Amino acid sequence: MKANWNYPTTMWVGENRVKDLNLACNNLNINKPLLVTDSGLAKSKIVSDAINSLKENNILVELYSNVVGNPTGTNVTEGADYYNKKNCDGVIAFGGGSGLDVGKAIAFMSGQTLPIWDFEDVGDNWTKANSEKIAPIIAVPTTAGTGSETGRASVILNEETGVKNIIFHPKFLPSIVILDPVLTVGLPAKITAATGMDALAHNLEAYCAPGYHPMADGIALEGMKIINEWLLEAVNNGSNIEARQNMLTAASMGSTAFQKGLGAIHSLSHPVNALNNIHHGLSNAIFMPYVLTFNKDVIEKKMIKICDYLELQDRSFNGFINWVLDLRKKLNIPHKLSEVIDEKDFDLNRLSKMALADPSTGGNPKKLTEEDMKLMYQHSMSGELFN
Repeated sequence: MKANWNYPTTMWVGENRVKDLNLACNNLNINKPLLVTDSGLAKSKIVSDAINSLKENNILVELYSNVVGNPTGTNVTEGADYYNKKNCDGVIAFGGGSGLDVGKAIAFMSGQTLPIWDFEDVGDNWTKANSEKIAPIIAVPTTAGTGSETGRASVILNEETGVKNIIFHPKFLPSIVILDPVLTVGLPAKITAATGMDALAHNLEAYCAPGYHPMADGIALEGMKIINEWLLEAVNNGSNIEARQNMLTAASMGSTAFQKGLGAIHSLSHPVNALNNIHHGLSNAIFMPYVLTFNKDVIEKKMIKICDYLELQDRSFNGFINWVLDLRKKLNIPHKLSEVIDEKDFDLNRLSKMALADPSTGGNPKKLTEEDMKLMYQHSMSGELFN
């Protein structure tokens, strides 16, 4: 199953397409790329093979691999400094969401003079950037979740404030994406499950976001259908290339669709990712049914449409909630937030303030207050869905 797509960017899809990395560099006139990844992947065979292949094709690749699980401003600053010190002329963002987000941000910040936080996704901040100085980006995802490879933003933790900021610019969208399912075959079932639920959250919240965007809605619906058909197979049979390819595709679809908007699942997640170091996909999976039931009165019709498209047996709001709960159970996702965060480490007031201020909040189908955020956090901790 190989394909070349040109939407939303140039995408090379299929088994062993990572071997075309040198062609991607040639297409973009990159002679000395900085390959950005995390320290674990840097030691892996897939990264060493990619580096060796590039060198064999006379591409002088450099490596930056200090990326952490919840990537920080320090990662970006260090990487951009290293990029400039080594006179690189492009970035290969290689890895899960963290590696991709940092790689994109390094390519962006390598030519900027303002601090990264000046480009937070608020208003027209992105227009402050020098667009001519943004390095070309090739993205190679090794997980099927964030869809950062087709996203126009990076989520970066500001260590001083403890807040995860969304940094946006249209040119964050990589010029070439390589979707190679072979790179995801070694992912443990637990990570496959959490990243798959992240992809579901992206498609689901994009579909539920208010506003007129039929293209995003169509992509989101099909993304959810693919996840329904292939996520459990990818978790239970990790070597199934077809399942892995479909999940990679669904992840890319999710981040393509969420240009329409996200919502409270992400607003609640980002603060616990930053303060409690919870995996983003896992927290999205935990918050999902609480946010859906909180939003019920404004999304019920959309939930029924999703049920129809997924051909669920019970095509009602409760039918969709039960599908989510059943899927989480099969994936061994905890039902309550208190199963992964100790009560003593749970700062409700601070988290609620951060959640309300999160840029994703504006895309929630219902207008939200700080009290609403508190309520959703409390229900998520207790395990009680809204009526």
